[in-house]
Amino acid sequence: MSSAPAGEVLESLNPATGEVVGTYPVHDEEAVAEAVARARKAARWWSGLGFDERKNRLLAWKRTVVRRIDELARLMHAETGKPTDDARLETIGAIEHIDWAAKHARKVLGPRKVRTGPLAMNLAASVQYQPLGVIGVIGPWNYPILTPVGSIAYALAAGNAVVFKPSEHSPGVGAWIAETFAEAVPEEPVLQVVTGFGPTGAALCRSGVDKVAFTGSTATGKKVMATCAETLTPVIVEAGGKDAVIVADDADIEAAAEAVAFGAMGNAGQTCVGIERAYATEKVFDAFVDRVATIAAGIRVGAQEDAQLGPITMPSQVEVIRKHITDAVERGGKAVVGGPESVRPPFVHPVVLTDVPEDSESMTEETFGPTITINRVRDLDEAVEKANATRYGLGSAVYT
Repeated sequence: MSSAPAGEVLESLNPATGEVVGTYPVHDEEAVAEAVARARKAARWWSGLGFDERKNRLLAWKRTVVRRIDELARLMHAETGKPTDDARLETIGAIEHIDWAAKHARKVLGPRKVRTGPLAMNLAASVQYQPLGVIGVIGPWNYPILTPVGSIAYALAAGNAVVFKPSEHSPGVGAWIAETFAEAVPEEPVLQVVTGFGPTGAALCRSGVDKVAFTGSTATGKKVMATCAETLTPVIVEAGGKDAVIVADDADIEAAAEAVAFGAMGNAGQTCVGIERAYATEKVFDAFVDRVATIAAGIRVGAQEDAQLGPITMPSQVEVIRKHITDAVERGGKAVVGGPESVRPPFVHPVVLTDVPEDSESMTEETFGPTITINRVRDLDEAVEKANATRYGLGSAVYT
């Protein structure tokens, strides 16, 4: 954790109970700039270690994360409300990121000879990749270790230092990431964390970092891009989605239903590549809806560590979810599981909607809650046309 001037603090709250999980400094523009300056110096040392030693350090970090996975799962449950089993599963994905980056950095980025061609037969040529220097990472709250480590691990493996700004809803996880890395790399502040709200993220974008990786909402992504544009800082943005699944006549209904229910309801639907729309052909529509409804209706909701579906992490999102469900029902959609009454802050119980107008909010806007809208189609051509009729683009799937 980087130091910050005394003053405003950020309280991390348990979304299910409102209890304070932890208190963290709010890093202002000056504090962020100081962190980046320290990172600049650390980057020179870190890049000088070379691929092999960086690999050793990253694998040591991985072992620490593995050893302390239960501790992290409890922290993630406290800060985001997600069940501890979901937190462990997410952490395994982050561990795989660290492992792959450590073991493959030299192969992907190491120097390699290339052919020069007949006009330069007397010359030798090679391609080499150099670290950019300092990378700024702005992470989300819904997957507070998997998503940022997907940027952090690769930046570190390439020889860069990182300044990480976690979401204000999961600052403790961000601090934990930096703390565990420091166990493997105590010499220099190669990975630092700055905590705070939007202005802290904006300060990181303006701080002179060599690249920014952002994951979050579309609205915030636009702000990050605009801020980075002020200094022509390269930026990678992964924002919202409205993923669709197509279920064909010959699909395995059980497999499709289980995948759609998990993809829609997992992490309380708070997933950028979560399934929010499904199109099933006439032949399988009724059977598919019945099976999805049965699975969704059986999901255990609660604040317990072993619940299957936890609270909505960001309080403001509850009203978005309620609005989308209400709009769908008022416009003629059918709620086969739940309905507007399923919104019971801070929880939203599973909702399965069918026959909803294609221009309704539940079909056109990101809901980010445990809901799924299933519409019937004549054939795959109609399904593809409707699945693609969106301004979002992240993932999709076809069961056939």
